[in-house]
Amino acid sequence: MVEELRECFQKLAIDPNIKAVILTGEGSFFSFGLDVPEFLSYSKDCFTRFLAKFTELLSYIFLYPKPVVAAINGHAIAGGCMLALACDYRLMVSEKAKISLNEITFGSTVFASATSMLRFWVGGRNAELILYRGEMYLADDAKMLGLVDEVVSKENLYESARKVAQDFANKDSNAFQSIKMLLRKPVAEEINKREINSILEFVEIWYSEGTQEILEKIKIY
Repeated sequence: MVEELRECFQKLAIDPNIKAVILTGEGSFFSFGLDVPEFLSYSKDCFTRFLAKFTELLSYIFLYPKPVVAAINGHAIAGGCMLALACDYRLMVSEKAKISLNEITFGSTVFASATSMLRFWVGGRNAELILYRGEMYLADDAKMLGLVDEVVSKENLYESARKVAQDFANKDSNAFQSIKMLLRKPVAEEINKREINSILEFVEIWYSEGTQEILEKIKIY
């Protein structure tokens, strides 16, 4: 899926007729993040290679040359929240959907890319609160923290997302790219310095005895 998303974004990037992109999910989930039962069968090496591809996707979207709007149609949990944070603008439905970087609740850590993007949007103190608490936030609370930019009804999500995307598309594309790079390139450069080590640390914690016990319970239920 990560490879397919990357290929899709790459094709859209070189299509002159595409001025903005909307990223969304189906059903009650925007994205639930990593498939824990699937990854419990992975070796450390295989899991590390996957995480490298996933974090590369996050950084790629974060610096994507065209505007990317996240239409958060349902729960955006852990890795799903990271995908949303990589986008330029986030709309979230006002119903029961929740967004969270809840890794700490199942004994896991996060990546350098995730922490840097989170801090970019919500500031240092709110980033600490979100990561340390691991709480799952409804849309209104998420907006107050800066996790999302706009709260809309489920019925109006896609129309609202299209309006935001169109507003971005109406801007001069060269000017947009320049401003986006000025804002984000320093963040991306800092991520690049720390990402590999953060992945290796993530893997070590993921395969630790205590975390594996918690993850096995997720697998059962």
